[in-house]
Parts: sequence; C-alpha cells; structure tokens
Amino acid sequence: DLPWPGLGVGDLFHRPQATVLVTVKGVDKLPVKGFSYPIENVAVPFSLDSVANAIHTLFSEETPVVLQLAPSEERVYMVGKANAVFEDLSVTLRQLRSRLFQDSSILSSLPLNSLSRNNEVDLLFLSELQVLHDIASLLSRHKHLAKDHSPDLYSLELSGLEEIGKRYGEDSQQYKDASQILVDSLQKFADEMFNLYGGNAVVEVVAVKEFNSPLSRKTRSILQASQSKNENPYNLAYPYNYDYSVIFNIVLWMMIGLALAVIVISYNLWNMDPGYDSIIYRMTNQKIRMD
Repeated sequence: DLPWPGLGVGDLFHRPQATVLVTVKGVDKLPVKGFSYPIENVAVPFSLDSVANAIHTLFSEETPVVLQLAPSEERVYMVGKANAVFEDLSVTLRQLRSRLFQDSSILSSLPLNSLSRNNEVDLLFLSELQVLHDIASLLSRHKHLAKDHSPDLYSLELSGLEEIGKRYGEDSQQYKDASQILVDSLQKFADEMFNLYGGNAVVEVVAVKEFNSPLSRKTRSILQASQSKNENPYNLAYPYNYDYSVIFNIVLWMMIGLALAVIVISYNLWNMDPGYDSIIYRMTNQKIRMD
C-alpha cells in the first residue's frame, strides 16, 4: 500500500524495448492518462546524450532508433543505421510550414477551434503536433525497427504551447483549446507508440513551466557525438564503469591467493630438514662420503 502514485505493477524481467520522453514547456501540469507525480530539483531540459552514445556504442551493428528532436529550435539529433528512416522528417520551420499545408497533414483532421492557420504562433504549435504524427507514421511503415532486439530512445521537446500562452495569454480561449488539442494528440501519440512496440514501451510526458538551463543546438548527424571533457574543480573520483566489479574481484582473489602461497612456502622452508628434504644437501653429503 504505497501512497506515492509514481509506481505501477509490472514484470521485473520484461524490460521496455523503447523509451519515449516528451517534454512540454509552458505548463505545470497536463491531464494525461497514466501515473503522474511531481519532479523537483531537476534541471530541464533533460540531457540524454550519454544514453544515446551508450546505445550507439553497444548496438552499433544493429538498428537502434535514437532520435532527439526540438522542432522549435530547428535541431534534430540521430545516430545509428536507423536514421535513414527519419532523415526526411520535417524539422525546420520552413519544412514544417510546407508540411502542414499538404493533403496528409493533421490540419485536415484536427479541430482547430479558436486557433488560426494564418498565425505563425499557431502554426508553430501545430507543426510540433505534426512531428509527433510523422514519427508514429514513419515507424508504422518500418515496423521492423520496433521488432528488433536493440533499444530505442525518443526525446522530444515541445514549446509551442508556451508561445501561445505568451501571445494570447494563459486565460485566453486559444490557450485552452491548444492545451486540450495537445493532451489529445499526446494521448494518441502514446497509444500509437505503445501499440507499435507491442506494449513493450514506456511513454513519459514531462510538463515544465520554463527551462532553467540553456538549450544547446545540435545538427543532423549519423556519427557518434563526441563528449566534451568537463573540468573537475572539486577533485572528485572518476565514475566507475561496468567492469569495475569484475576487475576488483580478479585483483582481490589473486592477491589473497599469492599471499597464501607465500605463507605456505615460507612455513615449509622454515620447517625443512636440510639433510633429508633438500636434494642439494643430500648430493653434497654423498659426494663427501665418496671422497
């Protein structure tokens, strides 16, 4: 009977095959289905570069999907062989604007209500929803990426709702309609991703009022991103890797074995009878007797 609502019952040995993290900027809370809990004292936006590099290194010969995207910042970051599927994904503002006015865009099926197609702020918000739709659509056409044994990582940042709040005000009808459209779109996107992975995926939505750390621009790349070495002014120990326990046990038991061997050899040498136990003294005595 745990009162904290952040845990759910699941199989410990059935780990998720994909993680989808959607960060929504400009709102404190979104009424989406699932478990929800507050996050405190955490720097946002979240940096998943180390996770992306680890996946690319461990599964470089397979097809892991590693997609980090911030449409409003016009940046996309992909690694691995699976990026060929998403290389035609619209990410720049010009690409997204032309994508919205195509026949297969979400404008043909999405109720805009008080939002307008002629306003740049509204189009920015709708373009982010178009990106969510395109990601699920591309993955549905390449289902083999969701069926392989390599883990997949999606990290998406949405800031269109914040721009609508700045433009119209958080008490405006446009902001309320945009919030409802965003909740419905996120729920649909989560259901599609969950079904594409056969229920073996975790979809996380983080609502944050504002970012407290600066964004870093990235470019489209198929190569592994190089990590910058940060100076350590506090003289802290280096972080242990996965091989530390193995190396520690090898060195420990080898030292114990060598110490025991030295003790046993020293004890036997101390209690040795030179006349009977040593072949050197035995040969010397025989040679003396013969002379």
